[in-house]
Amino acid sequence: MDIIYSTIGYVVYGVLAVIALWGAYCVVMVWRRVAQTRFRSEDQQEDFLENLGQSIASGDLKGAVEMCENDRRAMPQLALFAINNRDMGYNQVRTRVAERFEQDVLADLEHRLSWVSTVIKSAPMVGLLGTVMGMMGAFQKIAVEQPDPAEMAKDISFALITTACGLAIAIPLVLCTASINVRIRKMESLVGVGLNHLFEVLRATMGRGR
Repeated sequence: MDIIYSTIGYVVYGVLAVIALWGAYCVVMVWRRVAQTRFRSEDQQEDFLENLGQSIASGDLKGAVEMCENDRRAMPQLALFAINNRDMGYNQVRTRVAERFEQDVLADLEHRLSWVSTVIKSAPMVGLLGTVMGMMGAFQKIAVEQPDPAEMAKDISFALITTACGLAIAIPLVLCTASINVRIRKMESLVGVGLNHLFEVLRATMGRGR
């Protein structure tokens, strides 16, 4: 039985290590994705929209398209979609742009964050499994023989370490997730303001409801 409990202990440590690495990787990827999606500041977005609006107002739609094509951030890509589909009419384009923002940007970020949430939930559970196995090993020794205090301490130490490891993985990820959610909400708000500005310009060229 000692061999079984020892093997399970190594497996638990290995699983916790994999979960920690996967959680850190997912956080970095989501953080980078948010950074790639949004403008760094409202002033940067306003400068972009001002230049774009001037091109649209002057009828230089080709120049407006070129401004957006090579910029992978959410606002330029949504503007590109709106310009390319302007023949659908103002109301229809506005609805489609909002849907595209939800599906292509927000849904993608939520999907990536769901993996982080899975890690946050899984790490303490795996740590708890290690705790249970450690205590089972300690009680097994008490049941079959006069326990060696050093061996008992080893099993109890294992039980506590796995719990601590699970919490040590989950707690930083909770804080990172909260920070990422704040950045997503700011990006969402910024894009909403930018889209209102964009459609004010497009309305003049497309005609309302056309």
